[in-house]
Amino acid sequence: MIKNFGDHAANERTFLAWVRTAIAVMAFGFLVEKFDLFLEIGVRTLTGSDAAVPQHPFGEVAGLALIILGTAMVAVAAGRFLATARAIDRQELRPGTGSRVDVALAALLVLLGIALFVYLLHAVAAQM
Repeated sequence: MIKNFGDHAANERTFLAWVRTAIAVMAFGFLVEKFDLFLEIGVRTLTGSDAAVPQHPFGEVAGLALIILGTAMVAVAAGRFLATARAIDRQELRPGTGSRVDVALAALLVLLGIALFVYLLHAVAAQM
């Protein structure tokens, strides 16, 4: 039997949840980065004409930022997984490491979400 199996299993589940979330953030970043292409195809399909869709570099930058943020989330999750696994096996009690990195990643996601909302609002207003 593995010593502290329940704690190690919980640590692994947490790590896998972070990885799933990071993959979703990266996939969303790819979608945002290619959003202008989807707009162009949508305009052609809906209007039946070759109307030009204004190009906005913000979509590309935000998409790439989300992809990089997702990659950073995987790296942070791996580091925390390994540190927690070592801490579980130690005999002495230690205080928690805090959550500054977690809060920073969440703040970045919130800022990118707000920026994407403003970008989409601007894109919709330009279409009208």
